[in-house]
Amino acid sequence: MNREYSFIVPVYNRPEETRELLQSMTALNFNRDFEVVIVEDGSSHTSKEIIKEFEGTLHISYYFKDNSGPGKSRNYGMQRAKGNYFLILDSDVILPEDYLTQVDNGLEKNYCDCFGGPDGAHKTFSDIQKAIDFSMTSFLTTGGIRGGKKAVNKFQPRSFNMGLSKQAFKATGGFGSIHPGEDPDLSLRLEKLNFTTCLIPKAVVFHKRRIDWEKFYSQVYKFGLTRPILNRWHKGSGKITYWFPSVFITGFVISSLATRLDIWWMLGLYVFYFLVLFFMASIKTKSLKIGSLAVIATIIQFFGYGYGFLKSSYTMLIRKTDPEEAYPGLFFKDA
Repeated sequence: MNREYSFIVPVYNRPEETRELLQSMTALNFNRDFEVVIVEDGSSHTSKEIIKEFEGTLHISYYFKDNSGPGKSRNYGMQRAKGNYFLILDSDVILPEDYLTQVDNGLEKNYCDCFGGPDGAHKTFSDIQKAIDFSMTSFLTTGGIRGGKKAVNKFQPRSFNMGLSKQAFKATGGFGSIHPGEDPDLSLRLEKLNFTTCLIPKAVVFHKRRIDWEKFYSQVYKFGLTRPILNRWHKGSGKITYWFPSVFITGFVISSLATRLDIWWMLGLYVFYFLVLFFMASIKTKSLKIGSLAVIATIIQFFGYGYGFLKSSYTMLIRKTDPEEAYPGLFFKDA
């Protein structure tokens, strides 16, 4: 099959991020033409002028539409793209020079209708960005739960770095209105229709994640809220590992209260875990400061996701409330 690639990038008030991403695309060492489709999702600070800078070097299309969220914006772009294989990226990523080559080689060896690739931290990222990257990707945290080489057959690609065939897009209609969570929802619908998903380990992007601690907490809290909703929509998709952050924070609270009874060993286990995390992050990033920040990022990640997951599980399993009624902020209406 001759694969013709179209990059699909939704953008919302991020013109400088768009410039960085497009600049990295101009440096791709790929021997075939590819298309870039930028979808402006109702931004007040648009990337229109940025796009003009690259019209002579990239085969680029630019669309402006009313705000309807990243999922519907990706669908909008895929409906208008000319390629037969879509490469979906967030605007806050930077591509290494071999990205498209690694994608093409991976699909040549093991074709799948939907793939995901890993994310990493670029050397230019801030210390907090590098710490958050570690907490989101390390096997010591929930990064080890999100999918890896041993979980390829059940891998659920994430939309900051995802590929989707035109055939699979047409069969599913693309992304739904929930956000976050639109990417695992699509993966699960693809699985029901017998489309294949896979991980391409070498198709790495540098994921900037321009967020502070407060925004990071809000992000992972929403991740926690959406998972029980997806479990309800897709029967049998729930896994015991999804409960890990909730069990972690519950155990932390219990171990803290146990110290009042002069029981310290439980809290000691948490201290040991955080020390291991600190040393591993420090070694990987070659920075004690980032190692310390990685501990903070992991605590925020576990508490945010764990609390959101417990709250939503109660709402979905016990109260059996309609998801859009319970959490309207997680759903975008059609533009």
